[in-house]
Amino acid sequence: MSQNLLEAKNISHGFETTLFSNVHLTLAPASSAAIVGRSGCGKSTLLHICSTFIEPDDGRVVLLGKDIYALKEDDIEAFRRYDIGIIFQFHYLFKGMSGLENIEVATMLSGEPIDEHVFEQLEIKELMGQKIGELSGGQQQRVSIARVLSKKPKIIFADEPTGNLDKETATLVMDVLLAYIKENDAGLLLVTHDEEMASRCETVYKLEEKVLTSLER
Repeated sequence: MSQNLLEAKNISHGFETTLFSNVHLTLAPASSAAIVGRSGCGKSTLLHICSTFIEPDDGRVVLLGKDIYALKEDDIEAFRRYDIGIIFQFHYLFKGMSGLENIEVATMLSGEPIDEHVFEQLEIKELMGQKIGELSGGQQQRVSIARVLSKKPKIIFADEPTGNLDKETATLVMDVLLAYIKENDAGLLLVTHDEEMASRCETVYKLEEKVLTSLER
């Protein structure tokens, strides 16, 4: 059996009050999981804990076989550069650059070649020469997703990636993400309010009243 890509064990965290406690979460190769729950319950915080950006108050996060918060900062930065991809609801693209130039920056940092097949899948190939400021919000979001996939990450962490998209484009994005993880033996951890998008993942977790539970499918 393949080693899990991600294992979050006994995770507890809060700011002024506890957001969640004793959370357990796993993600196997070529698999997907979604976290749902009301606004403010801590979904995004849990995603950031799993993706190296927030150290939990208690518990361990084992990412690709390594206890990430026991690593040196340089090693954590290497994870971010080479092994994981983060998709946010807002794209954080360089507006003065073209779509292609934005993707070239990501592939230069990760050492991966540009994969134009991703542009075709996301239906943005004809937009690559345009400046980011000339694109619609949905087009910009698809460019940002192409930028992440071009890194060839082993795990994709996606925080409301379809939140600002129409249903047709959201479906297209989910198609591409789910195809990517199957083709690359990668993993997808998704935070979303969209139950239809969540239901396309193999596992759906609900964060409610400080507890994470797996929903019956």
